[in-house]
Amino acid sequence: MNLTTKQKQHLKALAHNLKPVVLLGANGLTEGVLAEIDSALNHHELIKVKVASTDRELKNAIVDAIVRETQSTKVQLIGHVLILFRQSEEMKIALPRAK
Repeated sequence: MNLTTKQKQHLKALAHNLKPVVLLGANGLTEGVLAEIDSALNHHELIKVKVASTDRELKNAIVDAIVRETQSTKVQLIGHVLILFRQSEEMKIALPRAK
């Protein structure tokens, strides 16, 4: 799903008060972590994930893998916090219209 700039701004505003629901630790990206992220996306649609990696390239590779495996959209990555969005069938979050 490609998001417009206006839609990303809307999602960033909604995610501002959220706390990270998944924390990636020393074990990195495992099947269990991916399952937890997938479950959280199904339930909330918009989540934050904290990626604790000091290596920038490794962090970007982890983020790309998360987005690819969960079929979600990366809204923003600030520092170690990743904001992900994946719309469910219930469409809990209404996005502004794309032009």
